[in-house]
Amino acid sequence: MRDTLPEIGAFVALGDSFTEGLGDSYPDGAGHRGWADRFAERLAVGRPGLRYANLAVRGKVIADVVADQVPLAMAMAPDLASIAAGGNDLLRPRSDPDALAGAFEAIVVDLRAAGSQVMVFTGFDPRTFPVIRLIRGKAAAYNMHLRAIADRNGCLLVDLWSMRVLDDPREWSPDRLHLSSDGHRRVALRACEVVGVSVDEDWREPLPVRLTTEPILARTAARSRATVLAQTADWLAARRLDARWAREHAMPWFSRRIRGVSTGDGIPPKRPEMLPL
Repeated sequence: MRDTLPEIGAFVALGDSFTEGLGDSYPDGAGHRGWADRFAERLAVGRPGLRYANLAVRGKVIADVVADQVPLAMAMAPDLASIAAGGNDLLRPRSDPDALAGAFEAIVVDLRAAGSQVMVFTGFDPRTFPVIRLIRGKAAAYNMHLRAIADRNGCLLVDLWSMRVLDDPREWSPDRLHLSSDGHRRVALRACEVVGVSVDEDWREPLPVRLTTEPILARTAARSRATVLAQTADWLAARRLDARWAREHAMPWFSRRIRGVSTGDGIPPKRPEMLPL
């Protein structure tokens, strides 16, 4: 694939934990990498001296992005700015996708007015996991708005909803809210594809087939009974994972919501300045 995007000398990423890179730690454990760092690294291969800032902070809602990140990004006047936000808003029971879309478009308009090309990310399809899939209707409505916003404002669009490879639970962290390292890698590749950056990997590459007992069961006379037992065991294992997730991740999240605190409180952006990569 040949690079097709006009010259980019500076890139800034805005948003929440998805863009901060949670779920994808550097090998030495010194911070989070994530799709944005991976994308910037690939972008810099053909653009020596690329400057990069990442203003995203975990737990932030759109109002936080507007207040804390947009003014800094506009002052940097990057050639390319990415924005992925709204997921934390949608998790709140009374959130309104229409109102969120209006606030999101204001961000896009401001960034475009500052002279930046904008790369808009839709949200993921949350159908993979129980509980979280309850917001699927709101997420779908919000994504329709985001696609229209990108079209109206001449933005690049990275449609995460259509990335069916991310339906596999192996592409997610145990908290079911953040991608695994491979998930972030695939999103970075998708962003490269949208921007026109040459890559030698394909984000669509299927994951290895998971081992199953079915071939063995098919050769037994008691296949029907054994299959039921195997399916029951799988179901029970999945429910145990659900219970563990609720205890270790969902309950603390609800506790923070009740107390009005965020995981991002007091945490600064990991790359607050536009510096060479």
